[in-house]
Amino acid sequence: MSVPVVLYATETCPYCHMAREYLKGLSVGFEEKDVGKDQAAADEMVQKSGQIGVPVIEVGDLVIVGFDRGTLDKALRDAGLIAG
Repeated sequence: MSVPVVLYATETCPYCHMAREYLKGLSVGFEEKDVGKDQAAADEMVQKSGQIGVPVIEVGDLVIVGFDRGTLDKALRDAGLIAG
C-alpha cells in the first residue's frame, strides 16, 4: 500500500507552485486540495496543521508546514516514495 501525499495549496502561492513542481519532478503521486476554492479542504488543513498558511504537505501521518525540501525529502524517503 502506498503512502498518501496531499498538497494543500492555492493557485497564487509561489511556494505552492514550487512544491507542486518539485513533487511532479520526483514522480511522486499526490492529491492537491485548493484551499482557496474549497472551504472544507481549508478547514481540514487548519485542523491538521494548526496553520492557515500554505503550502501544507501531508506525507502519510506527517504534516509539513511550508515548502521545506529537506524535511519533505526525508519524509518521502522514510515513506519509501523516493530512493535515498
